[in-house]
Amino acid sequence: MSVLLVEDDLSIAIVITAALEAEGFGVVHCQSIAERDRLLEAETYQALVTDVMLPDGDGIETINRVRALHPGLPIVILSAQNTLDTAVRATDTGAFEYFPKPFDIDELARTVRQAAGTGQGGTIEGEEPLGDGLPLVGRSAAMQTVFRMITRVLRNDLTVLVLGESGTGKELVAEAVHNLGHRREGPFVAVNAAAIPAELIESELFGHEKGAFTGAVARHIGKFEQAAGGTLFLDEIGDMPMQAQTRLLRALQSGTVRRVGGQEEIRLDVRIIAATNKDLEPEIAAGRFREDLYYRLNVVPIHMPPLRDRRDDIDVLARHFLQHAANEGLPRRQLTAEAAELLSRQPWRGNVRELKNFIYRLALLAREDAIDSESIQSLLITEAAAEPEGEIGNIAEAVCRWLATERPASGTIYQAAAAAFERPLFAEVLRATGGNQLRAAQALGINRNTLRKRLSELALDPEEFVRRS
Repeated sequence: MSVLLVEDDLSIAIVITAALEAEGFGVVHCQSIAERDRLLEAETYQALVTDVMLPDGDGIETINRVRALHPGLPIVILSAQNTLDTAVRATDTGAFEYFPKPFDIDELARTVRQAAGTGQGGTIEGEEPLGDGLPLVGRSAAMQTVFRMITRVLRNDLTVLVLGESGTGKELVAEAVHNLGHRREGPFVAVNAAAIPAELIESELFGHEKGAFTGAVARHIGKFEQAAGGTLFLDEIGDMPMQAQTRLLRALQSGTVRRVGGQEEIRLDVRIIAATNKDLEPEIAAGRFREDLYYRLNVVPIHMPPLRDRRDDIDVLARHFLQHAANEGLPRRQLTAEAAELLSRQPWRGNVRELKNFIYRLALLAREDAIDSESIQSLLITEAAAEPEGEIGNIAEAVCRWLATERPASGTIYQAAAAAFERPLFAEVLRATGGNQLRAAQALGINRNTLRKRLSELALDPEEFVRRS
């Protein structure tokens, strides 16, 4: 059996060749697309292993030429461009497997043997390449696992359960599965199970008929029906009341829903993606989550890693958020290498969401276009000083520490201090009101529109402060 290896990095090619030869393959190595096409015209191979970025072009974009010559040839794609876009493009070619660099050489060798044994072109039916603008960012090994899991569920309707701490980007995974999958022309409907009062959650999910209960003055179409033909994302599923869990389980088992107060069984045409920041197995043991519902939802689990487990991504995430901040009207900033290193050492207990908000504040408050480590350290000290410590006198202490750190120019102290201290003030009021913007505006003595405008300008997300039951 012979394998054609297309790889322009000779050191990598040597290692792959040795591993494949140990598996009993004969390996023919070339370094360009032109050489690849010439060899494919002359010989037949059991598998093709190809890099993406080659000296004379993109290995993925030219796969159609390979398919024309050898429709059943299994293809394994390697890439140092470890983005979700690359993973999806590789999958859309009908590739047997995609490996981001660096990869496990033993796993690659086993995969090539499996591919050569199938004699098939790929495991996923090819479609037109999908576009850019993908929501997830990361090059770490942990995120490559996420990307590969996403590509495996794009062409089917298997139920996905996204697990991870708050702020890791679970909804972005759901959006990626929908926007890149075969249901992307349908609606994406998201519902936060923790934010809906227990007495209303069945009505929100399944709808209700007029007169079903006091206040039901008209028929209401529930989230399941709203998501028909698309995807329903059930966020914070671990906080769903037990009664609603029972109704949800029945809907998933039967493939139908019935509006509250109604008799008609409505057939479902929707993909379900659920997410939670809780470990559901202890919740099952405590009687707070149904075990049978857990197994219905946990068909394909995708674990979103916390930021502390993907520190290699902090730099690329920070630069990504700076670009987005500039696109949204904030000053265009850049990070120095020292600043990026300092960011990578921070704990980021709020994960990607905390990092994003911090970067937006940096873009707003930094005095220079090039953000250095001193600017970051200054903002970290300011925010630590502004954290509530239980006594009003600490505000004066925080102001003194801030002045010593910031050293604002004469004539700018009021504006600079207001910018630095307004954010923690708004944050604490939101925390005290459980994220209720109306109550927060009343407490601050400003109207709701002003509050919303300032929250946007300060990169504060009220959802962060919603109390979870």
